[in-house]
Amino acid sequence: MPLLHASRRLASPASVAVLVAIVALAACAPAGTPTPAVPTAKAPVAVAAAPAPSAEDARFADLSRRWLDGAMQLSPVSATQAGDHRFDAELDDFSADGRAHSLAFSKRMLAGLEAIDRSKLSRANQVDASVLRNQLRYDAWTAETLQSWAWDPMLYNATAGGALYGLMARDFAPLPERLRSATARMEKLPDLFDQMRGNLDLDRVPKIHAETVSKQNKGLISLVDELIVPHAGELKGAERERLDAAITTLRRAVDENQRWIDRTLVPHAKGDFRIGKALYDQKLAFALDSNLGRAEIRSRAEAELARVRAQMYTVARGVLAGKPGAPPTPDNPDHAQQQAAIQAALELAYADRPARDKVVDTAKSTLAAATDFVRSKDFITLPDAPVQVILMPEFQRGVTVAYCDSPGPLDKSLDTFYAVSPIPADWTDAQTTSYLREYNTRSIDELSIHEAMPGHYVQIWHSNKYPSVLRAVLSSGSFVEGWAVYAEKQMADLGYRNGDPLYRLIQLKWYLRSIANAILDQAIHVDGMSREDAMTLMTQETFQEEREAAGKWVRAQLSSTQLPTYFVGVQEHLDLRHAVEQKEGKAFDLKRYHDRVLSFGSPSAKYVRALMLDEPIP
Repeated sequence: MPLLHASRRLASPASVAVLVAIVALAACAPAGTPTPAVPTAKAPVAVAAAPAPSAEDARFADLSRRWLDGAMQLSPVSATQAGDHRFDAELDDFSADGRAHSLAFSKRMLAGLEAIDRSKLSRANQVDASVLRNQLRYDAWTAETLQSWAWDPMLYNATAGGALYGLMARDFAPLPERLRSATARMEKLPDLFDQMRGNLDLDRVPKIHAETVSKQNKGLISLVDELIVPHAGELKGAERERLDAAITTLRRAVDENQRWIDRTLVPHAKGDFRIGKALYDQKLAFALDSNLGRAEIRSRAEAELARVRAQMYTVARGVLAGKPGAPPTPDNPDHAQQQAAIQAALELAYADRPARDKVVDTAKSTLAAATDFVRSKDFITLPDAPVQVILMPEFQRGVTVAYCDSPGPLDKSLDTFYAVSPIPADWTDAQTTSYLREYNTRSIDELSIHEAMPGHYVQIWHSNKYPSVLRAVLSSGSFVEGWAVYAEKQMADLGYRNGDPLYRLIQLKWYLRSIANAILDQAIHVDGMSREDAMTLMTQETFQEEREAAGKWVRAQLSSTQLPTYFVGVQEHLDLRHAVEQKEGKAFDLKRYHDRVLSFGSPSAKYVRALMLDEPIP
């Protein structure tokens, strides 16, 4: 992993006061008020200038402050990621007492929220109250009904890795300060491993979860060796001795945990990774907070699958015209003819792919090209904060190919990371070729658009400018992922890559992946779809390469209700775009629309729709 930052910013005890001031300001301001999310010495918070809140708005502001403060305290790792650095030396507590305390907190906050008359809140606070209510109910349901702590070892792995990565990846404070916090957390990590071993019910742990954690566990040490050890000299004397001792103890603890994982967890894990219809439907409602339910998602996805394949066939006919040896392309093809033509056209795109060791370099060049194009089209207001392409940390590999890691809503002007997973060293040439066919040069264009420009990087930068930290902390996955898929479509519609038809074909293929994700997730967890049928849907119906499909099969087993966020989100974004165009007619302006749709933070799209179209808040 390369050096991550050159700039530094001191973390200040004023973080807490800033957090409180922001929530209070959000309670008073009307929706869309362009108030800085994190004030600086040059732009102090002018609370006195804001309209006086109603009594219910004041009650909600107080409850929001108490929830934010309590939630950060109960999840120090999440607090660090959000930019609240009061608890950087602490870890989340998964012990029975810790879980009981968290559950009681959620129920207490929910009771307080239900006592507030939502109809008397400002529209902005009505949205925040609805978002918070959904999250509190989701938290209580997860603790009592889903009980991830009892069967998902990845929960502990993610907490351990995130505890150190969140401290060391960004320069939010001087290195010695962050190293002291990392030392304290490393000293506590053996207790986290003990909690994992004590909490997990082997009869409920799915084999795939156990096997994945076995592969990821030692990534924690590579993270220490890459991000902490090279900077150990920043500490002197007793502090350096304490750091060294913590690292030594952690190495032993990770080795001990690896032995337990390999000798006890993996051989004896007997759980079913499928969560079943009842749990799935409940979780889907919380995770999406959408008007779309499982049946409508399936219906829309299957209709879109047929429509997009037909559109790809039309593009393929143009690409293959006059090509020697091209398959026939009749006006009314049967399924086999459609399949052959699309596949033949895709082969032309697959031929243009990076070398095995050039995936990250290609991501950098495509990011630059996408940035130039967005700027030339005046697509949206661009961030004034940097983005870096990095190698994905080892402890996070094995689930996804890339992700966008933006700074928390309280950590301003710090880098966003566009993390790309390298090709595993143990992959055969055939596996590598399969992967690079899927992630050909045009596909990496799509990856850079989705994760960075104008996808997640741009959208989350806009989101973090909204005054409500509560709304930023509780961002909607479907709104965020939906925007990124929407951005892919808009780039193609605007002529990215000079209207290259092979690029359009790849963009449509990527959209097919979003469609397949939505079908797969519920088909696997509710309908019992087999690996064979899942692979057919991916490799045949949606043209994914074997390595991509195999990885998605693993991901679908490891997670539930996240894969539909792409399709549900883009459907909601497209529905909203259409509604606004219908309302504004010739006055519709694309950049103004994009800036405005992202100006409300990242709540579920149904709330953004209500705010933009002056509809009742759901």
